[in-house]
Amino acid sequence: MDLAALLLADGRLPTGGHAQSAGLEPALAAGLTPGLIPDFLSARLDTAGSVDAACTVLSRRAAALSASLGPELARITHEYEARTPSPPMRAASVLLGRGMVRLAERLWPDHDAVRALRTLPRPPRPVALGVVCALAGLDDSQSARVCLYEDAQTVASAAPKLLPVDPVEPVRWVLEVAEVIERAVARAVAVTGPEDIPATAAPLMELWSLEHAGRERRIFHA
Repeated sequence: MDLAALLLADGRLPTGGHAQSAGLEPALAAGLTPGLIPDFLSARLDTAGSVDAACTVLSRRAAALSASLGPELARITHEYEARTPSPPMRAASVLLGRGMVRLAERLWPDHDAVRALRTLPRPPRPVALGVVCALAGLDDSQSARVCLYEDAQTVASAAPKLLPVDPVEPVRWVLEVAEVIERAVARAVAVTGPEDIPATAAPLMELWSLEHAGRERRIFHA
């Protein structure tokens, strides 16, 4: 299980994360100064990250326990979309979800949970990730932590491509948000159903994502 968690949290996992900045590029284009990136990272984990983590946990539980998985995953997807108002942010999540589905299809091609995942027209990242976590044998806390760490690491990995920053600096940012991640893990694990998923909006990040989607010159999808 520990090895599976490390693999799923690895930025080199072939699911499309290299094409995303987790909102950092739109934020910088809108005027965020480099010195505020740690604050941006904490705010993202407390808002969009917490939504994703809760959806990941619920999807993991559904894949591990539910007999009617397809409808349950569709319900979690609906609640996720309701808490992610920005179309570009939803589209970025679907792209990452598609990569995660591809991973599941290659590793567990005949599993019922993978078949259920295929029935969803546009599974977002946390729903697909939750199913993969279940198949890999991860528990709720591990799944939430993988979800949140991957989000933080996406920001950290994108920073040196966008700024003249020492690559060691983003490593420090991720270490400094460890407590933020653990608080978000605890909130995610405490969720009992889709209706309990946090509705922690980040209006400014949503606005930045809309502006970014209209730009012709950009490095990352979102």
